[in-house]
Amino acid sequence: MSQQEIAWIDRTPDIPEGPPILEESVAEDEKLFVASYLQLMWWRFIKHRMAVIAGVIFIVLYFIVALCEWVAPYLPETSFIQYQLSTPSRIRWVHEGRLQRPFVYGIKTERDSETLKKIYTEDKEVVYPVRFFVRTEEYEAWGLWSTDRHLFGIDAPIEERSLGVVQGQGLFILGTDRIGRDLFSRIVYGARVSLTIGLVSVIISLVLGLILGGVSGYYGGTLDNAIQRLIEFIRSIPEIPLIMALAAALPIDMDIIIRYFMVTVLLAFVGWTGLARVVRGRFLSLREEDFVMAARFSGSSEIRIILRHMMPSFMSHIIASLTLAVPGMILSETGLSFIGLGLRAPAISWGVLLQEAQNLRSVALAPWLLLPGAAVVLSVLAFNFLGDGIRDAADPYA
Repeated sequence: MSQQEIAWIDRTPDIPEGPPILEESVAEDEKLFVASYLQLMWWRFIKHRMAVIAGVIFIVLYFIVALCEWVAPYLPETSFIQYQLSTPSRIRWVHEGRLQRPFVYGIKTERDSETLKKIYTEDKEVVYPVRFFVRTEEYEAWGLWSTDRHLFGIDAPIEERSLGVVQGQGLFILGTDRIGRDLFSRIVYGARVSLTIGLVSVIISLVLGLILGGVSGYYGGTLDNAIQRLIEFIRSIPEIPLIMALAAALPIDMDIIIRYFMVTVLLAFVGWTGLARVVRGRFLSLREEDFVMAARFSGSSEIRIILRHMMPSFMSHIIASLTLAVPGMILSETGLSFIGLGLRAPAISWGVLLQEAQNLRSVALAPWLLLPGAAVVLSVLAFNFLGDGIRDAADPYA
């Protein structure tokens, strides 16, 4: 072979090979093909950043609900009588120019000579370190055992007096109310009532909606007409006046526990109709599907067809709907308690705590009394974002 031929061969460009097949991409595709529906939902959900953040807030809120006695530094009725409407304690890290563990200064009380208003100032000569797992007031955890351990607090001595009134310095990270009770502790205890009343109401609404909506959509006929007329009658009445009228009919001297469950049932009575309509529509569209007909021909009972074949096909939609329904229940309870038709003191809920903020003068003097409303807003936003994330993740056309 001549030198020219060799040179021409060297100048010939290499034929490009096809794009390399990435093993990771193949493994990812295979992972998607064999994944279950719940796994696909989870992978879609974790891509929704706001929904993940809302899920974390959701877990923290219900952790507080379960362990509110341990999280709250004081019992909800403990009154620091010398610190009425005390300003929130400032958590500090620097004392006399040196970095220290978190601490609060002591509180000095003065009174304005003209307005007679109490003025709270920091006593920078007295330092109280903020510690975790401190021993303060004794409580019963879920009524099972007694302990005095709290998640955090200060080591300031507290002297007991009668009727829950105490003497001593306290840690008031959100201030106190008009009789000296720690607002943070009361918000934590109120979370148990406000968040569980919404959850229990939604569960009752779920049971009523699934049963009545499923029966209406699956059997049809006269039964369907009767249930739909009942739903239309309930939905034709304005929701807020209906709830207010039913709540106003409850006796004033009713026991706190009984009133709690009655308010829960009232909220569920109004809230089940929307879910029943959704379930009925899904049953109407599914009862003629091939897999339902095949189950009938194979001898499956109607209960098995409904529970085993029809319900799982839209359960993700129901879960998303329920997550979005909880904020409405929380707001309804808060509104009823705020105007005095829901829960009443000595019950503690966010709506009951907001009654302190009904007076404009109190809000002007102590704006931190509105902080239970911030807890309501936070929980409602968390549920809404969580519901949006679940709904998007459950969408079969995503």
